[in-house]
Amino acid sequence: MNTRTWHPGLSLVLTLILSMLLPRVASAQTPAGAAPNAALSAWMATTDPKDNPPAIPREFRGVWVATVANIDWPSKKGLPSDQQQAEMRRILDRAVELKLNAILLQVRPSCDAIYPSSLEPWSEFLTGQSGKPPSPEYDPLAMWIEEAHARGLELHAWVNPFRSRHFRAEGPDAANHINIARPDLVRKYDNLLWLDPGEPEAQEHSLRVIMDLVNRYDLDGVHYDDYFYPYPKDNVPFPDDAPFARARAAGETRSKADWRRANIDNFVRRLYEEIKKTKPHVKVGISPFGIWRPGHPPGIAGFDAYEGLSADARLWLREGWCDYFTPQLYWALDARQQSYTRLLDWWIANNDQRRHMWPGNNTSRVLSAETPEQAAAKDRRGRDSWEPAEIVSQIEETRARALGPGGAGGNVHFSMTPLMNNHRGIVPALTGGVYKDFAVVPASPWLARGAALPQAPAISVSGRRLTITPDAAGTTHTRVLWQRSGGRWRMTPLPRDVMSVDLPAGPGAPDAVAIIGLDRVGRAGPATVLKR
Repeated sequence: MNTRTWHPGLSLVLTLILSMLLPRVASAQTPAGAAPNAALSAWMATTDPKDNPPAIPREFRGVWVATVANIDWPSKKGLPSDQQQAEMRRILDRAVELKLNAILLQVRPSCDAIYPSSLEPWSEFLTGQSGKPPSPEYDPLAMWIEEAHARGLELHAWVNPFRSRHFRAEGPDAANHINIARPDLVRKYDNLLWLDPGEPEAQEHSLRVIMDLVNRYDLDGVHYDDYFYPYPKDNVPFPDDAPFARARAAGETRSKADWRRANIDNFVRRLYEEIKKTKPHVKVGISPFGIWRPGHPPGIAGFDAYEGLSADARLWLREGWCDYFTPQLYWALDARQQSYTRLLDWWIANNDQRRHMWPGNNTSRVLSAETPEQAAAKDRRGRDSWEPAEIVSQIEETRARALGPGGAGGNVHFSMTPLMNNHRGIVPALTGGVYKDFAVVPASPWLARGAALPQAPAISVSGRRLTITPDAAGTTHTRVLWQRSGGRWRMTPLPRDVMSVDLPAGPGAPDAVAIIGLDRVGRAGPATVLKR
């Protein structure tokens, strides 16, 4: 990996990161310029077990950044590129401030794209007109990835596999939009348009789009949510009689409900297999509706996603057709018939392949309280606001279930807006408690396929400057830095291209430091420890 060209705005970002732990971090291209400090110059390598740092703290801390209907980014359709980019950087900076470690960015809201694509048009929600590029033209997804990685954040591409037009779209679709180019694959249902999963060519189109993303971009993950068949409305059936009749004529014997589920199962399985053939390290994540079926576990009531969405999410989990599972547990802890804890326990119990379990949290239920009117406001469904303590408590309940393979190892927040606007003080509620310290994304060892672990890093200290020698074997993807001061170790992740660090002086100066390399799937190699 070549050292990244430094962006001026990133100095502020990394100052923010290290204001929590260090005075500042420097990239490999930053001039040394640090005056030697005799008190910090006598460093030596140590293998004494008493000097080993603790285990790396692991927790997935993700947030969905929605582009559909301009929920999170960009704030308005058709903003000039520089304003889009400024908003992007503010979102990423807030993620660093919150000590999050992953962005789930919606890159395909409705069979359109927030990146240049030969398969689908530019999104109306980005530029204000379907098919129109940004002005000046740039690649938003490439910039999101670059800026996220420079801050030590993972970037997962969030796609909607079958929705082809959202009701908030206002203008006509571009000529190359599948709604126009292949209307035979599209169905109208309620106030939206959908690719019909029963049409093999519709599935092939979505698979091509997603694999194009995987091939072209340096993604950490591909993520998709529960928009398979649409949510039923007023008991009106989805209009797929024609493809079902063709399937029957070709020998299909299952009921329509079972046939629909088989269509989705086939898509989920094929997508996972194709991504693993191409880039095994790219994590595949699914965020289904939080209730698989009413009565599972006993006493749980609500929407039946198995029937209503044709989504057999328990099957996908049990078969291992994903690397992480993010059931949308969007209810309060005290919701008797949709208990957060009982549902999470059920998903964990069905995690036969011991994949990551990172439940989704309805952080958007923490509504703004800037004025008395807003304090009394309800959400769009007429529900009262939650306090930040509800989200904090849900994170704590998730952590209580983190022990052992297949346990719950993190959370994903929907969405970025309440975190950007600090609704009801949610930012200090998180950073002052559950997100006080950094955490690293949990490792996915099943994706390593026997690859060697990262080597022990080669490091040196001159004056205050700790320098890391690049890994000649190429097994290291990112690193973590540990510092011991006053008998306490503290960890910070280092963005992948940061190869030198200025250590603090004075009362907070460390008496030991350690660097640990992580590979692309998060596995840690041996530590190199220096002490004074």
